[in-house]
Amino acid sequence: MTMLPDFRLETHFSKWEFNAKHHLTASDAQSISLPELLNMASDDDRRAFETMWLGYTETFGDPALREAIAGTFQAQRPDNILCFAGASEGIFAANQVLLSKDDHAIVVTPNYQSHETLPQSICDVSAVPLDPQDGWSLDIDRVAATIRPNTKLITINFPHNPTGAILSHDRYQALIALCRKHGIYILHDEIFHGLGATGTKHLPFIADEYERGLSLGVMSKSYGLPGLRIGWIACQDKAVLSAMERMKHYLSICNSGPSEKLSIIALKNKDKLIGRNNAIIDHNLPLWAGFFAKYNHLFECQRPDGSCMGFAKYKGPEGIDAFAETLIQEAGILILPSAIYRSELGQTPDNYFRYGYGRTGLAEGLEAFDAYLSQRK
Repeated sequence: MTMLPDFRLETHFSKWEFNAKHHLTASDAQSISLPELLNMASDDDRRAFETMWLGYTETFGDPALREAIAGTFQAQRPDNILCFAGASEGIFAANQVLLSKDDHAIVVTPNYQSHETLPQSICDVSAVPLDPQDGWSLDIDRVAATIRPNTKLITINFPHNPTGAILSHDRYQALIALCRKHGIYILHDEIFHGLGATGTKHLPFIADEYERGLSLGVMSKSYGLPGLRIGWIACQDKAVLSAMERMKHYLSICNSGPSEKLSIIALKNKDKLIGRNNAIIDHNLPLWAGFFAKYNHLFECQRPDGSCMGFAKYKGPEGIDAFAETLIQEAGILILPSAIYRSELGQTPDNYFRYGYGRTGLAEGLEAFDAYLSQRK
């Protein structure tokens, strides 16, 4: 296996996430405390957590957890679910299992870096860029033109990180039809599914729509529970699931038992948790809109389709990298410059930054941002 490059986003967060005064670029929704989650539990589920045996758990995941996850889909059974220690382990396992050195993979850009660097460590990879002039959508004809006889996997992510874009339903179905024609697997990073402002329309899960679709999910983003470190892949292809389970033997072996019990409680209350987080988004989106309108000479932004983040263009003369650096150094305000999302496979938009709106306390952060810009002017 090729040595993996530095993970730019995670390195950036390792340095600044817990030191910044104002974290304005988070991709996860607002979290809750352990007592708050346990207050949502039934008596039986609370007892199961409090009296649990702290031994190894099943590699595929607690059967009750897999049942709860399957219940979030339209047509999946528990035996179509494989649990992971977070989404990143699932991304790693899927690429290792599906790809070999003679294969070809396609990714969209910009992207979460591991969706690009992991397949690149195995085989030849091509990029299809999302178009900011087309609402950050995906050109299916361009995907078709990129397919080779040995193309094995296409990785997509909607709602998209970092733009918040959601592919239109007709293009989504066209992509599935294209992949079905060529026998290509689709890994769909769906970790922001369900998250967005009132009225957001999400795509059907790929595992429900396509026999070679892999649905990647996690407790971290839409549910706002990243501390649990529980993710999963749903897939109709039992051979792929079995191979990923064997790959997991080299990774986490099994999940944290307490985290599995807590995730069961959360999933049984998924509507309450996601509804709460979407209400925060409804409150926060107008705050960002007002901020961007006030400083329209500096920023240009289109409203995201979903998730709890967007991608805004910075129009200042020094460029976004220098601006983001002075912003964190002088004002303690953290944003993610677009250089974090650069690709080795082709040009990606520059002078953009990722902003977040899924957590409470945004008004205070924007007040500090406003004060910084006013003083700077």
